[in-house]
Amino acid sequence: MKQNYTLPNGLRVVHRYHPSPVACCGLSVNAGTRDEAAAENGIAHLVEHMLFKGTQRRSSYSINNRLENVGGELNAFTTKEETVIHATVLKGDMERAVELLADLAFHSTFPGKELKKEKEVIIDEINSYKDHPAELIFDDFDALLFKGSPLGMPILGAPGTLAGISVEQLKNFTRQHYHPSKMVFSSIGDISPERMARMVEKHFSAFPAGGSKRRRKNPAAYKPFHVTKKCRTFQTHCVLGNRAYSLHDARRTGLALLVNYLGGPAANARLNTSLREKNGLVYTIEANYTPYCDSGAVTIYFGADKENIPQCVELIQKELRAVCAKTFGSASLHRIKKQLLGQLFISADNAETQMLSQGKSVMAYDYVETFDLLKARIDALTAQEIQDIANEILAPEKLSSLTFMMYKN
Repeated sequence: MKQNYTLPNGLRVVHRYHPSPVACCGLSVNAGTRDEAAAENGIAHLVEHMLFKGTQRRSSYSINNRLENVGGELNAFTTKEETVIHATVLKGDMERAVELLADLAFHSTFPGKELKKEKEVIIDEINSYKDHPAELIFDDFDALLFKGSPLGMPILGAPGTLAGISVEQLKNFTRQHYHPSKMVFSSIGDISPERMARMVEKHFSAFPAGGSKRRRKNPAAYKPFHVTKKCRTFQTHCVLGNRAYSLHDARRTGLALLVNYLGGPAANARLNTSLREKNGLVYTIEANYTPYCDSGAVTIYFGADKENIPQCVELIQKELRAVCAKTFGSASLHRIKKQLLGQLFISADNAETQMLSQGKSVMAYDYVETFDLLKARIDALTAQEIQDIANEILAPEKLSSLTFMMYKN
């Protein structure tokens, strides 16, 4: 029995055998914030919340207790391009989890009495988010970077748009997007592929493939911007960034390597070494790369005292100019490749992380991007390729910026 296969209704399934008493499974739906109309911004995330509020056969109380009563966990999250429901249980309770995910995805009723309460919960979440400028600034940067595209809309939505969303709109959204042909079921555990296949087929094969008329539009081209906003914050926050490569661009691996070298989690990342360790100008500085199906974003974030911002920007630009102007030597290139591989292997040494990763890989590429494949791509990168990527994406003159500056009452 193959561990990767597709049911007749289009549901893609991936399972990995892993000897452990704990098993994980998840259902990924190819629908997120970028599939929303502007007037319904936040609906994908609201649907995710409302999936737990009742199905044709279960109340919210029953949903909450189905796995928790046997020590399991049930959770979900929404991104710009997908919604994921996932569970972690003891391996003997895996069928409970499989059946529950199917029930939530295809039989949710979105009870009206729960909708009002859940909107209030999310609005509280939005207001709480506004108290954290280090997080809020990324939403505002995306709004500028992807202006006119749903990719620029916040995942949580806004109080105004959430208030107008009805039960019927929630049902319409799931009718458009919650189809087996737009889903991936991923699992990992001490369960044979044959037994896992029987569970998935039993609980998912009866649902029709369906389809969606809505098609994603590529974000329009943009011009670099430099924006400063007044904000109720003691520290000044800044994001520098640019559009970047998509999930399907071969250059994404080189960009990921470069971003990790500059501002990854390691204490010896170049930007951390320069701004924090050598000059004591920041507490946190980080670089991130987020690829989407047809675009991407690369960002450098830091927070500092207002008077230190010019020096911080100057030091960041110095590091960027260095990688644009000079290729890595063979020893340096070997080191940064090994560092990235080590980080990836260590962070993925977790069953839930592996389950979510293989589901995302199948959603994007229709195959599991194994560590062997990833290692081969990283090993094949040349110093010239990385320098070319730096000049195309990270040259200082090509970057946009957004700054949250403190103001006084």
